[in-house]
Amino acid sequence: MTTESKAPADGMPFSAFVLSLSTMALAALGQVDDPTFMDVPREPEIARNNIDILLMLREKTRGNLSEDEEKLLSSVIYDLQMRYLQETKK
Repeated sequence: MTTESKAPADGMPFSAFVLSLSTMALAALGQVDDPTFMDVPREPEIARNNIDILLMLREKTRGNLSEDEEKLLSSVIYDLQMRYLQETKK
């Protein structure tokens, strides 16, 4: 049995969804080097909202994720929380 994230028949893989929320949060913190996000204004509250969504997602999916998905979600949440704290303490 594989622990790799599989896409639902009509959607994106869970990991892609988590990473898209993470990227949006990073962009709102001004921490994405991709030129696509250069026009995104620095809005820490948008980042906070995305972190809250990820926290809710972790709670609502508890016991239904593969080990790899759980690790990804937890590490993304932790990383974003630390970056948010650093950004808002400036």
